[in-house]
Amino acid sequence: METVLIVDDEKNYLVVLEALLGSEGYEIMTSSSAQDALRLVRESDLDLVITDVRMPGMTGMDLLRECKRIKPEVPVIMMTAYGTIETAVEAMKQHAYDYITKPFQNEQLKLTVRKALENYRLVKRNKMLSQELSDRFRYGSMVGKSSSMMKIFDLIEKVSRSKASVLITGPSGTGKELIAKAIHFTGNRSDGPFVSVNCGALAETLLESELFGHEKGAFTGAVSMKKGRFEVADGGTIFLDEVGEMSTSLQVKLLRVLQEMSFERVGGTRAIDVDVRVISASNRDIKEDVAEGLFREDLFYRLNVIHIDVPPLRERSDDIPLLVNHFIKKYQGEKADKQMELAPDVWKVFYSYSWPGNVRQLENVIERALVLNAGSMIRKEDLPEELTGAEAEFDVERLIPAGIPLPKALETIEEKLIRRALAASENVQSHAAQRLGITKSLIQHKMKKYHITV
Repeated sequence: METVLIVDDEKNYLVVLEALLGSEGYEIMTSSSAQDALRLVRESDLDLVITDVRMPGMTGMDLLRECKRIKPEVPVIMMTAYGTIETAVEAMKQHAYDYITKPFQNEQLKLTVRKALENYRLVKRNKMLSQELSDRFRYGSMVGKSSSMMKIFDLIEKVSRSKASVLITGPSGTGKELIAKAIHFTGNRSDGPFVSVNCGALAETLLESELFGHEKGAFTGAVSMKKGRFEVADGGTIFLDEVGEMSTSLQVKLLRVLQEMSFERVGGTRAIDVDVRVISASNRDIKEDVAEGLFREDLFYRLNVIHIDVPPLRERSDDIPLLVNHFIKKYQGEKADKQMELAPDVWKVFYSYSWPGNVRQLENVIERALVLNAGSMIRKEDLPEELTGAEAEFDVERLIPAGIPLPKALETIEEKLIRRALAASENVQSHAAQRLGITKSLIQHKMKKYHITV
């Protein structure tokens, strides 16, 4: 809901304009003095200011200048019963959106307001898109060729065209927010905002205010009206990260929003309708939380219309070379004379390590190595100790998921050993086979089985 502040020392104009624009679905705030209006500009989340020019004390022109200093992007419409060319020119010089004279035609005013708000929406959208520029992609920030990632890319393509709620699960560091952004930016809501909220980072009362906003005075410290993330995300997507950390009482309120797409700000009584797509994520087993009574079953099914499960990096080692090259380019820069390479024993470490921190940990390792090494090759000594220590050589407990059948576990180990041998042999198959104590024809057979290409 867009908020319009009307400023005029003539009370009858405030009443008329509040009724006229309130009927258009806008949230209206009024003030009879420029000084009081300036306080509301500072304290409130406004989308438009309409002010009279001639007022006792601080004038509308003074208010315009202060508005543009405090919130330069918020449009201001000037109105006066004493219209002159000089006043209109001065208003435009001070970056007023428009200038209208009293008495005005109702339809003319409504049209001017509508255009001003449309322009402001465009300004906000462009600002949001510029902030997200590095993530504007068709999977450009998501790297992978493994079968599991190809399935995820296919799901993204399908679900991006719908409004269905999506639940993304997987360990921390696997790129769940990147998937949420891919769904948003490749779908029909790409022109709308993408708003992210970490549900595990805030206390319950703060999270409620963050999600739904609050009115001034709703609680201690609420010195101004604030729009919540659902309201800001209207027309776009809201991403609820770590939704499993949300309290049960707040889960009830979220369920209502999902059912009705309507809510009240904290301390407010007016229903605010929104059109928002909800994508949520968790590194917890939400089904297990439902069984234990920690998460509402009805909310789970509302969030889990489409489920995307992101595997840990240890289960998609095919993606490691692509990810390594991606992060080297990201941190070394495209203008580097020669791209940094990895020594064979580094590839050996990368393929044998279980990556408990997943893709995020791999990215940090590459960034660290590039900072420490000014040469042209990343060497084993450039890696952190947790990767190179004796305990990191082959940790079966972390390498093989619990409960996996023995044949699958043996295949997983075999594939990793082959990849490690190839990396240590600079992809010379005969040398890798020799390291493993098998024939070249057998290693070629195994490479075909595990879809290993060099």
